Amino acid sequence: MKLTRSQWIKVVLALAVVLAVSACGKKQVAAPPPPPPPPQLFPTASLTANPNTINAGQATTLTWNTEHATDVTIDQLGKVDPSGSRTMLPSQSTTYHLVAKNAVGTQEATARVTVVPPQPPPPPPPTSNETEARMFAQNVQDIFFAYDSYDIEPQYQKVLQADARFLQQHPNIKFTIEGHCDERGSTEYNLALGDNRANAAKQALAPLGISGDRIRTVSYGKEKPFCTESTESCWQQNRRAHFVYQP
Repeated sequence: MKLTRSQWIKVVLALAVVLAVSACGKKQVAAPPPPPPPPQLFPTASLTANPNTINAGQATTLTWNTEHATDVTIDQLGKVDPSGSRTMLPSQSTTYHLVAKNAVGTQEATARVTVVPPQPPPPPPPTSNETEARMFAQNVQDIFFAYDSYDIEPQYQKVLQADARFLQQHPNIKFTIEGHCDERGSTEYNLALGDNRANAAKQALAPLGISGDRIRTVSYGKEKPFCTESTESCWQQNRRAHFVYQP
């Protein structure tokens, strides 16, 4: 059967209504949710000093590296970049301390730099006077006297001979002979006795080749005792001619 124009129009309209109704009946599909963000990782940190032992006045290089950190600080520098290096000039041994943080946690690192202090300068070499004074003290011995006497006993003649041998080997040395006494007797008497003892030693050195112009004498009597006990052994130590290097 052949359809008329008006019938075709009706058919098309009917199909359009059917299609519209079918489309309205279909459910719309929801869009998938976005993927969750990746989990934040715990920060990592490292800190080194090169060299880690230096002499005072030298520099060291501090190097650090962190990952996943949002805040990085070094105690001695404050806030720093996540990674970097810095030349440091510590004046004393120092432990550098780094802290790396994020929302998950904190990681720390340290680096120790040991500063070796400067060595003290070597002592100056002894002067000729210091050397001579030390040699004099080691080689020239005192002589001792009996009570109330300035006679040189035979045993001390040998001591003077040994003293003279050293003094002959060092002709530039000049010295003082001090006369000393024990505490017994008056001050005036002991000063005179001490003077006699000092001059007796000086005169005994003359025939042994020691010129008198190298020798100064002085008496201290009982005023400068070597021993302060009131015993015979102590008094014996004070009755002496004492040889003193003269710069």
